[in-house]
Amino acid sequence: MKHPAVTCIDDLQRIARRRVPRIFYDYVDSGSWTEATYRANARDLSRLTLRQRVARNVADIRTGTTLLGNGASMPLALAPAGLAGMLHPDGEILAARAAAAAGVPFTLSTVSICALEDIARHVGQPFWFQLYIMKDRAFIARLIDRARAAGCSTLVLTLDLPIQGQRHKDIRNGLAVPPRLTVGNLLAMLSRPRWCVGMLRTPRRTFGNIVGHADGVSDTYGFADWVSRQFDRTVDWDDVRWVRDRWQGKLVVKGILDPEDACLAVQAGADAIVVSNHGGRQLDGAPSSIRALPAIAQAVGDRAEVLMDGGIRSGQDIVRALALGARGVMIGRAYLYGLGAGGQDGVTQCLDLLRKEFESTMALCGITAADAIDADAIASYRLFPSLSTADAPAMRLGEPEPAYRLSACS
Repeated sequence: MKHPAVTCIDDLQRIARRRVPRIFYDYVDSGSWTEATYRANARDLSRLTLRQRVARNVADIRTGTTLLGNGASMPLALAPAGLAGMLHPDGEILAARAAAAAGVPFTLSTVSICALEDIARHVGQPFWFQLYIMKDRAFIARLIDRARAAGCSTLVLTLDLPIQGQRHKDIRNGLAVPPRLTVGNLLAMLSRPRWCVGMLRTPRRTFGNIVGHADGVSDTYGFADWVSRQFDRTVDWDDVRWVRDRWQGKLVVKGILDPEDACLAVQAGADAIVVSNHGGRQLDGAPSSIRALPAIAQAVGDRAEVLMDGGIRSGQDIVRALALGARGVMIGRAYLYGLGAGGQDGVTQCLDLLRKEFESTMALCGITAADAIDADAIASYRLFPSLSTADAPAMRLGEPEPAYRLSACS
């Protein structure tokens, strides 16, 4: 059931905070260390002032586009999110259904609660799958094969997790696998009776892609020991090429913040890259995604599609990202708040809000087609002090700061 009082993503966030146990809500609503990069993602987007235009005949607004060669109702995809099935029972299935109904891609995480086969069985159309390269390459090879058998069209290879960033809230809450059953955590769960009843009714309460599939991992306790040994600091571009050779569908490389890495990803066979700092959950102090985007888009050019995630909470943010060079955006926390607030209906409500905001923002900027959004939609480049609007349109994407100067990929 949709919430009639919901007018924006912030409203869904407030409802999710009331309905989801704190240990899992904090897992979503947190960044690493000081959370500076987490906060910068949204703050830097808001500093880009939109260019209002009038008398432009915006009777026919077209929000649709293509992402990785397939049609989408708007330039947006649901990002991979671990533990989504702990925000709401069967959470990944419900989110995938909402995305399918809305006409946008859904990405299943490697560390999801619902398995690949669950999504394929309950959704019935292609989806994207996110992959980490772990030490157990034989397991990763089998996981790639399972993704292919489940009908996944796109593999999203995430590279920014050689080790896990320290997230203070998770440590304080005792978030582990399985969660530590402290008095505080038990009370927090029992204070959410609707969540408790739902979790008791579903059989999906562990990591469906891994438990029962990785060698020696027969239950959640086995998973805890296994995953602690699987972070692989040796991953390099040869490993990306190994995945590219094994996977015949579209390949997306996620976790790119540097133009040189973007070029290396393209050379390794990526069809698209995602400019991302893992939602501010890995390297605290890294640049916001929107700050890194223009130089990366300039370097990649038309050799691969460029997506961006981090801080997207409104239709205005989608316009801002497209204006600075993205083909589309990915959302994580925004739809997770919807999932926690109301399951499939909550995710649907999130997507409806973003689509309506995107359409109205396009209209007020005098733009009638999503694919026509470019730097003309931006009135002020406060993110880039060296660039003034007087320099437009020649430098419409914003002059990269010195550390990010790079010619196009060779």
